[in-house]
Amino acid sequence: MLFRQLEYLVALSRERHFARAAQACFVSQPALSEAIRKLEEELDVPLVRRGRKYEGLTPEGERIVVWAQRILADRDALKNEVDALRTGLSGRIRIGSVPTASGAVSLLTGPFCAEHPLVTVEVRADLQSEEILRQLQNFEIDAGITYLHRGLSEHFQSVPLYEERYVLLTTAADGLALPTTATWADASTLPLCLLTEAMQGRKVLDGLFAEAGLRPSPRLETDSVATLFAHVRTGRWASIVPHTWLHVFGVPHGMRAVPLVEPARSVPVGLVITTREPGSVMARALADLARHTDVAAALERLPADPGPA
Repeated sequence: MLFRQLEYLVALSRERHFARAAQACFVSQPALSEAIRKLEEELDVPLVRRGRKYEGLTPEGERIVVWAQRILADRDALKNEVDALRTGLSGRIRIGSVPTASGAVSLLTGPFCAEHPLVTVEVRADLQSEEILRQLQNFEIDAGITYLHRGLSEHFQSVPLYEERYVLLTTAADGLALPTTATWADASTLPLCLLTEAMQGRKVLDGLFAEAGLRPSPRLETDSVATLFAHVRTGRWASIVPHTWLHVFGVPHGMRAVPLVEPARSVPVGLVITTREPGSVMARALADLARHTDVAAALERLPADPGPA
């Protein structure tokens, strides 16, 4: 059995198409198909349901994919561990983030890259909370930044980073009618643009509206926090955004951001990695850095006002 055969099987499971899997592995489709066929012969079980086109993996194939992902992850962890002992950390670390927390990722990746100059970073910043945990379990990412739930599985360990709270973002003209804070009832009367209902950040907002006996009726929904800012800037919309994004954009010229109260709530956000040992040396290093980085304090320091446009 060769690592290459396991890589091809994992790629096929992910892409669900022979040609795309071959392209992802930088080989020809016949080469990929032949390698998987030989793996089936060696294991003496069918792995792929074959017809005129790809029809999915067999139950045996689905189970073998799980083992293949573990074996490949352990291989990569071993190589990274040896490299770290010889020359320090090197290679690539993959970080997944929920969109609402993606503005805070740089507070970890910046010092991490400074401390480990041979490491490159890949950030996937548009993942849902459940998808982050799934990708961690399947070794598709090394670490995730997401909402911390009380019922987090024992398969994961977390490092709290900060408490996410919320501000009402309006144009300056609309905001003049508001005091230094706004209520969720105030927000509900405005033409809102919000994140889509499938996203955890939106579910949090819906829960806070419900506490106030309200149900939001946004006129526009998106999966991008940056898009929310862009729409508010037009003067036709208001939005509710995590305070962390003020650390990225400040309060743009012509806009106003006020804390939301009644209820005033916050939601914990943290770094999540797997508890599996020995695990990823990259993930362990990032978690150690997170424990010694005051992300919450950094998020309170807003950029300077950009001044007139």
